[in-house]
Amino acid sequence: MEIPQIPDLIHYAIPFFAITVLLEIVLTVKIKHEEYAFKDAGTSILMGLGNTAIGLITKGIVLALFYFIYNVFHLFEIPFTWWAWILILLADDFCYYWFHRISHESRFFWASHVVHHSSEKYNLSTALRQTWTGSFYTFIFWVPLIIIGFHPIMVLVQMSISLIYQYWIHTEMINKLPKWIEAVFNTPSHHRAHHAKNPQYLDRNYAGIFIIWDKLFGTFEPEVEKPVYGLVVNIETYNPIKVAFHEWVSMFKDFFTSKTSLRNRIKYLFKPPGWRHDGTSVLSSDLKKEWLDQKDEQP
Repeated sequence: MEIPQIPDLIHYAIPFFAITVLLEIVLTVKIKHEEYAFKDAGTSILMGLGNTAIGLITKGIVLALFYFIYNVFHLFEIPFTWWAWILILLADDFCYYWFHRISHESRFFWASHVVHHSSEKYNLSTALRQTWTGSFYTFIFWVPLIIIGFHPIMVLVQMSISLIYQYWIHTEMINKLPKWIEAVFNTPSHHRAHHAKNPQYLDRNYAGIFIIWDKLFGTFEPEVEKPVYGLVVNIETYNPIKVAFHEWVSMFKDFFTSKTSLRNRIKYLFKPPGWRHDGTSVLSSDLKKEWLDQKDEQP
């Protein structure tokens, strides 16, 4: 199979990211007459730069692992053709949905993904607030594509395309798009709900490019009430080191210091964020149930 040389698309997209962030700042101040959160944006940009720098190492490791798996075993020989790119567009998005969903449902994966949700603002700079640790292990969700027979280069390219697509949906400048777009694609409206901590929006809208997966698996929630952004308990810091590692520190602190059985301590690593062995914490499912109960009680 002839393998085309394809550049790292994320690096080529950086100038576009910079220009559009500056444009959004101007529109926020001049059109919406709102103060722009420069400190928050600065933290997001630092997180993005750190993620890009670490990616220079991890992408090489991941590519090597993908090649190893591909060379040892793959079911089909999928060529670099137009129909294969359509297939991998859908297959990658399916993998992304489950990666994203599990990143909210398992604390081990949430420890890296929480970085992206730690901002109390929602703008294009928020899209750049990326993990410094996730790329070391979250690639496992894409291994099935390699086993099926998609070439490692195709997989990594499509992963980059998905990330670039998701950049533009991190904005409040776009309200609702035409109904057919909202019905099929992930949009700013859908993703605003995902970033919100309103009870009805918690753990909803995991889509990457296509919102159809959320509708198929029962995790879709339309944006109705104005979103309130951030974590259920915000971290109140602009320090990028704390943003990157605060949940890892908390998770391992629970694991090593909790006075409970080894079985329960292991659960601190893999149970949903907020789980505690003594039942004293409130999970997102509890918050949603409480919100639904209150809604039912309203006249």
